[in-house]
Amino acid sequence: MKKEKTASNFNLPNLITSFRVLLIPIFIYVYFKNPEENLLYSVVIFFVAGISDFLDGYLARKNNLVTPFGTVMDPLADKLMLLTAIVSYTITDVIPYAILILVGVRETLMILGGIVVYKMGIINPANKLGKFVTFSFYIGILTLLFQKTLGIAFLFISAILGFIAGFSYIRTTLEKKKQKNNAL
Repeated sequence: MKKEKTASNFNLPNLITSFRVLLIPIFIYVYFKNPEENLLYSVVIFFVAGISDFLDGYLARKNNLVTPFGTVMDPLADKLMLLTAIVSYTITDVIPYAILILVGVRETLMILGGIVVYKMGIINPANKLGKFVTFSFYIGILTLLFQKTLGIAFLFISAILGFIAGFSYIRTTLEKKKQKNNAL
């Protein structure tokens, strides 16, 4: 039986993912140094993280460099950056606590669910709905700069869509578990 070759965990997409994690303390430092004046700079950092998310995923798929590390750390880095922005903007009253609660509950459930699913030997890469939810959060955060009320509305919609995406991941996991059990 031929063993399938796997990509090394030390590759450019994974370095970009690690860079995104390192942007989190930079975001916190820049934003809290002067929240009123640095909202724009924090949004720029948030968007650099978003661009790096797109770039690492593209490079990993294009160059067949998908790894278990990247499959787990990429969405974790996204969740940590999103939570960092949402918590920071909530603390400084840019957005209401209700958004933080919705996002916090959803992301906590997704992280815990991801750990359980990973221990089951199932890896669920991001799906289109999950990517759309992430994109919608970026739009919401960007919109905060120009029209706070509209930005908050986008963030509420994104939070609700996040729960819908979570249910799609549950469905995918159950299908994969059923396939795995049928294969035994």
